[in-house]
Amino acid sequence: MSSRATQKVVVLMGGLSLERDVSLLSGRCCATALREKEEFEVVELDAGLDLYERLSVHNPDIVFNALHGRWGEDGCVQGILEWLRIPYTHSGVHTSALAMNKEKTKLVYKRADLPFANSIMIHKDRVVAENTIERPYVVKPVNEGSSVGVHVVDNGSNGQLSFLKEMPEIVMVEEYVPGRELTTTVIGSNENSRPLLVTDIQTEGWYNYQAKYVKGGSRHYLPADIPQKINDLCLSYALTAHRELGCRGISRSDFRWNEAKGEKGLVLLETNTQPGMTPTSLAPEQAVFDGISLSDLCVILLKDASCDR
Repeated sequence: MSSRATQKVVVLMGGLSLERDVSLLSGRCCATALREKEEFEVVELDAGLDLYERLSVHNPDIVFNALHGRWGEDGCVQGILEWLRIPYTHSGVHTSALAMNKEKTKLVYKRADLPFANSIMIHKDRVVAENTIERPYVVKPVNEGSSVGVHVVDNGSNGQLSFLKEMPEIVMVEEYVPGRELTTTVIGSNENSRPLLVTDIQTEGWYNYQAKYVKGGSRHYLPADIPQKINDLCLSYALTAHRELGCRGISRSDFRWNEAKGEKGLVLLETNTQPGMTPTSLAPEQAVFDGISLSDLCVILLKDASCDR
């Protein structure tokens, strides 16, 4: 147990992934929020290849993990923190790796009887050579977040799939689900976890990286103006996904809802173990609507921090 009068918190941000810029913004927002609390000494740390050494020098009581994407959200950094025996926020090694892999996440959804968009894993050369599934469909990397590398292929694409050159060798090809973009945040761990509410996300076109992080790129309506049954299903599915995946602290599950199909038109897309904490991010926005300020949300996550997650 630390003898310090205050707890030293290192906020990890930035990192090596394609979501580096968003992570820097999330980290700075969380660090600023935590500095409102007198009980914490807050250090901002850009997570580079020398992370092990720098953490050893800082010797924090707790790490607040504000990293997004690969290496920070997929179990790699969590493994370093376990090795150093530094308590950390958000999900542990296994859950982080599991939820970051969209294919393996769907296996958990299937086991839990949760609805999800059908997909196949295929070499990117075969996407060009074959009609893998009926258009429109979605092509995405299996282990990136924030819609990084996600492309919608419709009948207007005219076979122009040049984006595949920048994709990994194996990609996920997923059915395109038309309709509304919904999302639900869950906070807490194990039996103490609970869903907050449902946000309806509206944007021009589809909800890509720009729509998520550029001011004015999307409009958020909360609570969503949807039938009570759909609202309840979103809350239930998000909570089940959170618990079945083994998420800790916070998660956010994203949905598509085809209104024409009613309840059968609601499907899970993915569950994020480290949702964004930027000024345009959905999870802190839901928390504030629920009466939880950003600083209080960060404290909730710190109080949940541990090793062996």
